Amino acid sequence: MKTLMGMNTFQKMMGWGGLATLSFGLMVACSNPHKTDGPNPGDPVLTSSDNKDMDPVMSLAANTFGALPESIDNPNNPHSNEKVELGRMLYFDTRLSKDGNISCNSCHNLQTFGVDNLPVSPGDAGENGERNSPTVFNAAFHMAQFWDGRAADVEEQAGGPILNPVEMAMPDKEAVIARLSKVEGYQTAFASAFPEQDKPITYDNLQNAIGAFERKLITPSKFDKFANGDASALNDQEKKGLQTFVDVGCNSCHNGALFGGNSYQKFGVYGDYWMFTNGSDKDMGRFAVTNNEVDKHMFKVPSLRNIAMTGPYFHDGSVTDLSEAVRVMGKAQLNKDLSDEQVNDIVAFLDALTGDAPQELTEAPELP
Repeated sequence: MKTLMGMNTFQKMMGWGGLATLSFGLMVACSNPHKTDGPNPGDPVLTSSDNKDMDPVMSLAANTFGALPESIDNPNNPHSNEKVELGRMLYFDTRLSKDGNISCNSCHNLQTFGVDNLPVSPGDAGENGERNSPTVFNAAFHMAQFWDGRAADVEEQAGGPILNPVEMAMPDKEAVIARLSKVEGYQTAFASAFPEQDKPITYDNLQNAIGAFERKLITPSKFDKFANGDASALNDQEKKGLQTFVDVGCNSCHNGALFGGNSYQKFGVYGDYWMFTNGSDKDMGRFAVTNNEVDKHMFKVPSLRNIAMTGPYFHDGSVTDLSEAVRVMGKAQLNKDLSDEQVNDIVAFLDALTGDAPQELTEAPELP
């Protein structure tokens, strides 16, 4: 396993050209100009002289994808245990919502792999949002956050839902800070997390604390054991599924150690996505951020880590079954009618990407 000290280092390892389920976009648009560097269908298995005798499928796992790194730190938000613990408290605290009805954990439940398993999530007043809530697990590794990439990192993302009128609905940053400043326990916790500051309870520090906490939510799986040399970590069907995943072209977009999270792709290369999913045609994707025609129906390719646990799928939560989502992606993105055998094998492999959540972080803390 690799320990990485910054986003740029991670991007170099992943082969990203720039710079967080299916909630599963499984976006696999092979010829899209927004695709970052990565393996293409038909590429030869990459092997090194050290691995020349390695099982071909293990070589595929190790060299084409790689194991999940152990950490992803932000040099602009130095880690400390005090900061992480403050972020954990804030993450679970319903006082960050206007009427105290929801917390970050309400939509991104750490006991259910960082999602609420709903198509879209209700906010503080019960009104539903417009997009499926993606998992926070491993999100810090993504090139950007939200389905449309409008936030650069988890620190920036953490501040958005609190002020969103449909989500946590706080009127402004000042109201958030005024509420927290009245809590003696938060006065102490912010001072411990940011000891160099005379007035540590700020919105920036709130975002940094939540971001520091989310950077610890990393979920290695048995795939990583396999990629690191444990030949027995995956069973025969899971290995076959990995090979099938590459053979049909899924890895053209779902590449790197995250199996995604590192490019934007059009959903619906071979037809309008809502025709395949019976979802809504209203979401313009990244176009809402850039106002560029080329970005219509472009979405961040989601990571497939923990995908078996984070349905329903796609940006609108319109498909509930993982096998059906795989079929939709095969047709919409690759123009392929996948056989039952191919789908079953791919799903078996995707199950192997379900990881182990850090239990000491996922349970609700005692709040001040």
